[in-house]
Amino acid sequence: MSQFVISAPPQASVAVAGSDARFPVRRVFCVGRNYAAHAREMGSNPDREPPFFFMKPADAVVAAEGTLPYPPLTSELHHEIELVVAIGADGENVDAGQALSLVWGYGVGVDLTRRDLQQQAKDTRRPWDWGKAFDASAPCGPLHAVADVGHPKEGRVWLDVNGEHRQTGDLNELIWSVPDLIAEISRSVKLAAGDLIFTGTPAGVGPLEPGDKVSAGVAGVGEIAFAIGQKPAA
Repeated sequence: MSQFVISAPPQASVAVAGSDARFPVRRVFCVGRNYAAHAREMGSNPDREPPFFFMKPADAVVAAEGTLPYPPLTSELHHEIELVVAIGADGENVDAGQALSLVWGYGVGVDLTRRDLQQQAKDTRRPWDWGKAFDASAPCGPLHAVADVGHPKEGRVWLDVNGEHRQTGDLNELIWSVPDLIAEISRSVKLAAGDLIFTGTPAGVGPLEPGDKVSAGVAGVGEIAFAIGQKPAA
């Protein structure tokens, strides 16, 4: 058994619906602007350009429940509801027609974003990491196995804040489908069991304030609910 010079960090993981077992998280891939309406609201051309990706650390994934911390260094915390794909088998240079064979299951997640820091990065042509890859920035509900939910290709994607409707879309509006995304990622890196893919968000992204209550879901997959905590002391 390997010995480490410091204590090994705990394995990041996600709950599995209907089970005490958990899904270990290896890496988190996120795709940007994968709904045309969201691309427009962010000032981009929604034509089907090659997809682009960014990443979050595995331990940014937390349970989408209870009260989540309002992160430091921002006054513009934004919500982005997404279908999450859980990869259960390794694959590289995967053909889109075979891509779904790598999928273990699906879940509902929110890509929390420090929008002001992201915009600063865009303006200075620097990486988005500080705007996207902070602690607890990837809340995710329990994963559902393919055997239970199949491979959803359509269904409402939605998010409400304090009972007010914010985001809505449909999985059939994805510019790049789940098989397309898996194939594209696998051409750059070898996908491995434990990887998660956040597949993009529909239009209506907006701010979250301390005390806000978020409810969201993907039809046929699941629903989540959590609150936002107080801002940290300056």
